[in-house]
Amino acid sequence: MYHPFSLENKKILVTGASSGIGRAIAIECSKMGASVILNARNEARLQETLSQMHGDHHSIIVADLCNPEDLSLLVEKTPVLNGLVHSAGVLKTVPFQFVNADALTEVMSVNFTAPTLLSAQLIKKKKLAKNASIVFISSISGVVVGVVGNAIYSASKSALTGMVKNMALELAPKGIRVNSVNAGLVETTKLDAVSTEQLEEERKRYPLKRYGQPEEIAYSVIYLLSDASQWVTGIGLIIDGGYVLL
Repeated sequence: MYHPFSLENKKILVTGASSGIGRAIAIECSKMGASVILNARNEARLQETLSQMHGDHHSIIVADLCNPEDLSLLVEKTPVLNGLVHSAGVLKTVPFQFVNADALTEVMSVNFTAPTLLSAQLIKKKKLAKNASIVFISSISGVVVGVVGNAIYSASKSALTGMVKNMALELAPKGIRVNSVNAGLVETTKLDAVSTEQLEEERKRYPLKRYGQPEEIAYSVIYLLSDASQWVTGIGLIIDGGYVLL
């Protein structure tokens, strides 16, 4: 039966697939028929993701994307891809007056430098097929919203916004599309460090009165990976329960 959102016969690499949004993306892509390569640093947690996936044609590549040797190894082991999802990321809350070089390096390395270099190396090695799709998982704090204490995180996501637009232009002649999903707060373990009271107060600011679920971000990624979005490139798709409307 015809299904424009099918990922059948597509090979997709998902970074940060050991938990949260990355795990949900890997699982949901498997349900849509994709062959998924899972990447993260923790093999045990990647195996947990793998155990929840549909089909038996998936694989794991353990690598630290901030380690140049691991990054090169990942590129070499990766087959030719139809889709690349950059979900690995780190959130570090630092009041601006305490921003330092170490904090900047940590956040920018994971959120911006690593996915940029991975994309560049995969393209250089011709590991992205014609009509492939690259999707960056970003945040509304990188394009619209400012949050106290999140200056470094917001800056890293803003950098992705600029990178997506320019990559989309440069890679269009190859038929490769580049987009991002800019999410609001999503129910993952990253919220465990926030007090219940603060979470409840923040939830009230969302018009739909709830935070997102990892699967809801995954569904938007599936759209951008599928043939249904063949005429979509260079955009930042906002999935936030209406938050930026206010």
